[in-house]
Amino acid sequence: MDKNTYTGFFLIILIILGSYFLLKPSSAELKKEQLLQDSIKRAKELKQTSNLKNVKFDSTKKTAIIDSAILKTPFGAATVGQDEFVTLENQELRVKLTTKGGRVYSVELKNYKTSDHKPLILFDGDKNAFGLNFRAGDKGINTNDLYFKPSTQNLAVAAADSGSVTMRLSYSPTQYIDYIYTLKGTGFKLGLTIKPVGLDGVINNSNSLNINWQANMRKQEMDLEQERRYSTIYDLNTNDDLDYLSANKDDHAEVTDKKLVWVSFQAHFFSGVIIADKGFNKSDLNISTDPADSLHSKQMSASLNIDRKVDGSCPLTFYFGPNKFNILKAQGYDLQKQIYMGWAIFAWINRIAVLPVFNLLVKFTTNYGLIILGLTLILKIVLSPLTYKSYLSMAKMRILKPEMDEIKAKVGEDNPTLLQQEYMKLYKKAGVNPLGGCLPLVIQMPIVFAFFRFFPSLFELRGQSFLWMHDLSTYDTLITFHAHIPFLGNHISLMCLLMTASTLIYTYFNNQISGATGQMKYIGYITPIIFLGALNSYPAGLNYYYFLANMFTFGQQYVIRLMVDDKKIHAQIQENKKKPEDKKKKSGFQARMEQMVRQQQQAQAAKGKKK
Repeated sequence: MDKNTYTGFFLIILIILGSYFLLKPSSAELKKEQLLQDSIKRAKELKQTSNLKNVKFDSTKKTAIIDSAILKTPFGAATVGQDEFVTLENQELRVKLTTKGGRVYSVELKNYKTSDHKPLILFDGDKNAFGLNFRAGDKGINTNDLYFKPSTQNLAVAAADSGSVTMRLSYSPTQYIDYIYTLKGTGFKLGLTIKPVGLDGVINNSNSLNINWQANMRKQEMDLEQERRYSTIYDLNTNDDLDYLSANKDDHAEVTDKKLVWVSFQAHFFSGVIIADKGFNKSDLNISTDPADSLHSKQMSASLNIDRKVDGSCPLTFYFGPNKFNILKAQGYDLQKQIYMGWAIFAWINRIAVLPVFNLLVKFTTNYGLIILGLTLILKIVLSPLTYKSYLSMAKMRILKPEMDEIKAKVGEDNPTLLQQEYMKLYKKAGVNPLGGCLPLVIQMPIVFAFFRFFPSLFELRGQSFLWMHDLSTYDTLITFHAHIPFLGNHISLMCLLMTASTLIYTYFNNQISGATGQMKYIGYITPIIFLGALNSYPAGLNYYYFLANMFTFGQQYVIRLMVDDKKIHAQIQENKKKPEDKKKKSGFQARMEQMVRQQQQAQAAKGKKK
């Protein structure tokens, strides 16, 4: 280092030292800054309390004090307190209780994870609520805004694998409201007994209590849109009737004529359910979706009125757990009914036929890709007689097509009534039912739509991988777009693409069998393209089933084609033509078609006479 470098280095040190001493804040400025930080801290503390306008802050003691006037109001002393947490825990659940509102603050399902492998927490935070709404004198009270005190004798028990905690909201030493929470060593149920003591003269209309429960259900799955599609509020009344709010829009329901046994906040694969043995008298249910909220699937709330028992208590039970059919059924109260498996006949098919077969296959393997394969194979074997009949009918129509073309050329297309009449004569002579190929397909349609509801509701597929599909309960991604593409969304599902390709190929071969021409030849190609957009965001398990169904149908048709001889069918048709008319069996369809043709001819004749 030369002389100039030393000089420069020395000057830099002088500047730094001078800046430190010259710019150092004075003691008055430091005191002012400390007061500002204290004010900010106090403001944050006050923000966490309820009824801010009734709370004063002593800047000298730095502690919150309550206006003496507030102490004279019902539960006035409970308007300010400290938010503390107590945890109840067993093998399945970790339930965190908060002293503010004495409510369940969060619920973690210990044996499950979110789609991104984080702890699965149904709901948590201050946006959720649980409290009693009542009037004490002329003042409205919501216990969710008041501070409870946990029973110290139960705190040690709370840390164990099972136990109970009492949260107490005091009005006076002998008048209070207890929330008694109990959690057994195993299971998904949390017991809650609400017990007002000595408050009959304080609470107006104390024979019943009004409960307000609100929860923002957290996002658990990969696709938020799909999760919202299956998240809603279910309820079951004492007449064993299930009802639910719309999952596709904000919805509201008021139930005053029936008692509800339970109300479920369902978030696709997991639910929070509140149960009352004697039922809720009046219920007001609401569900909404905030499109800008990417952390929660739905916002749900329920206002529930419940009668108190003779001893003044209100026993309730919470279920926090998976929407797995067998687990829900084991809880009692028909909780399994909230697993929506379709409407009317579709639900009947899924519950009576599909689910038992699925559960039977689970006993042989835990590979759900193979289970879906076995389920599809069994279904195709059961339906094989219908498939054979459909193929045979289409083969007959294909053989008759040259004769139908001759009739069309002879009669012309200008007289559709006469053309249809000539076709019916040909069908009658040949002994062919033109709908014979369609009816078996129509019979199979309810099964196809039943599976459309079965797979998206099947908890067992959640997190299960097969081949390249990491999770059969959601879509598998081949290509991801950086923007939302109309019709497709932001991705392309490989299994959906394979399903669409197999359907197009199936349609092509089906047209070869049936001999379809004109518009009918191309209509079949439109549906698979529509399904590509419609099913692109649906579970890979569903598209995998449709793909397998197409592949098995190919195999069935190949075998049937080896069994069926077109020459023999043609010879049989010719034999039928030689039979006398009175010996030929007329189908109901043919009879209706002939009657319709006669009515049209009569109408045309009457119209001609008027002219």
